[in-house]
Amino acid sequence: MWKRATTSMAERGSSRSIMGCFYTLFICMASIIHANGIPWTQEKLEHRAVTLTDDEVRAAVSHTDLEQMWQRDLRPLLVTRYPGSAGSQSVQNHIKTTLGSLGAGWEVTEDTFVAQTPYGPLPFTNLVATLNPSAERRLVLACHYDSKYYPPQWHGREFQGATDSAVPCAMMLELAQALDEELKAQRNTSSNLTLQLIFFDGEEALFQWTSTDSLYGSRHLAQKMENTPHPAGATDTNQLHGIDLFVLLDLIGAPSPRFGNQFPNTAPWFTRLQDIEKRLHSLNLLVDHPNSVQYFWPDHRLGHVLDDHIPFLNRGVRILHLIPNPFPSVWHTFDDNEQNLDRSTIQNLNKILQVFVLEYLNARPVVASNPGNAP
Repeated sequence: MWKRATTSMAERGSSRSIMGCFYTLFICMASIIHANGIPWTQEKLEHRAVTLTDDEVRAAVSHTDLEQMWQRDLRPLLVTRYPGSAGSQSVQNHIKTTLGSLGAGWEVTEDTFVAQTPYGPLPFTNLVATLNPSAERRLVLACHYDSKYYPPQWHGREFQGATDSAVPCAMMLELAQALDEELKAQRNTSSNLTLQLIFFDGEEALFQWTSTDSLYGSRHLAQKMENTPHPAGATDTNQLHGIDLFVLLDLIGAPSPRFGNQFPNTAPWFTRLQDIEKRLHSLNLLVDHPNSVQYFWPDHRLGHVLDDHIPFLNRGVRILHLIPNPFPSVWHTFDDNEQNLDRSTIQNLNKILQVFVLEYLNARPVVASNPGNAP
């Protein structure tokens, strides 16, 4: 009886000692986390964007120019550009030259590979432009630059793929140019957050959409990013961990688009786009945008859409998929051309997206003083 009681007391004492060690360890870990902040891979979950003042909003959108974008960025993209074509190479060169000419200092890399297709092996090239490669976290804007392949003997016509997706690519190039000074200033800060632009090749099926005949570029890049340590030399984090938010633009340029929210975990960022649209409307900064027009509908649910976000979504990346529902009426027809684009919609979406990017990056534009008010 006494022996059993002694053993029980010893066991309880040992248990208390172990519990004490765990408690001490917990306190130490809590102190470390409190002292150093949350792990950088979790900062995206706590990220807070700034809200630009009215004057800052006006300054932010003052540099975007639809006519310049149309001539400089969009028309060079309105060519047949299926993977491996001369048009594809021309578009790649245009994207690289445009970003390379800017003062913000973009680093543009190529993800080039060969994949088996229904027409045999073909070359593909993704273009990845990073504002500040040393930053651990990235806000990603993405689109695909390839056009759907139509064999000439079937139709004998050129498919431009204006909404699908020349316009989104041109919008991203216009954003980089319009916000060049702001992005340059943001790059030179000590921020651990930067902007990354991804231009995918091979989104379209070359023959018929299947899991292997589609999303060639995004499937390859998502796998490559998953296998690439980030930051350099890391052993337990990769480039996908560095993506705060992956914003995919597709099928943009037709009139009266309706964007719905697909993913609850990024709903606050979708709502911010809606709020920016309302703010720009109230400031009379949107064109042909009466009270009855609204682009972003948080309660407008979308079905499952297969697009370049899927390989990233399947690996845990947080997604904003900006694709209208319903699709444009010209989708995958030869009428998806320049003549059927709605300039006002594109101009308005340029402004909304540019304000969103600045606010997410916590970058404030310089507000010029008004000489007319000078004493």
